[in-house]
Amino acid sequence: MDFARRQRDPTRHMIGIALVILIHIIVIYGLVTGLARKAVEVIKKPLNATIVEEIKAPPPPPPPPKKIEIPKTPPPPQPYVPPPDIPVPTMPSEPVIAAITPTPPPAPPVIAPPAPPPPPPPAKPAIIKNPGVVSKPEFIYPAEAQRKSIEGTVVAHVSVDENGTPTDCRIVEVKPPNVARYFERQTKEWLMQFKYVGTGQKYIGEIEITYKLE
Repeated sequence: MDFARRQRDPTRHMIGIALVILIHIIVIYGLVTGLARKAVEVIKKPLNATIVEEIKAPPPPPPPPKKIEIPKTPPPPQPYVPPPDIPVPTMPSEPVIAAITPTPPPAPPVIAPPAPPPPPPPAKPAIIKNPGVVSKPEFIYPAEAQRKSIEGTVVAHVSVDENGTPTDCRIVEVKPPNVARYFERQTKEWLMQFKYVGTGQKYIGEIEITYKLE
């Protein structure tokens, strides 16, 4: 079909005009019936604005504490240990044959004379009971024992030298034992003042003294 002819077709123009007239009729109908007024009232209604508060987000948690890094000290250097010395192997030397010299015969051993026997230990002084007495001081009864009426017997050993002079006195027995403190000291002092018979040898005189109140 020819395009120019189709543009000049009066049928197409009529359809467009009809659509425009229909639109105008609808608009006029709306104005007459009050649809436009209702639309204006809807527009004039007050608008309520609601302020919506912004919800604040919770504060962020505090940052974790920073780790303090301690600087690592390098390990101390290892002491230098020199490698062990490896001995150099030595080649065995050939044996040297030397001239053999005759060895003299060994000298006979010297026999030392036997050592003399040790001297015998000194003999203990003999114990002589009731040795002879040349002189002695006056006998005195211990004052405390006499005051308390105490009696007893004392046995003493008196060491006597070659000339009869006493050198020591030792109490060997006291009867009864509980009275020793009353008689021991005075007995020693009294017997050490004796002059005994000298025998030319040392001896021990055993003397028994009886303390008895008359």
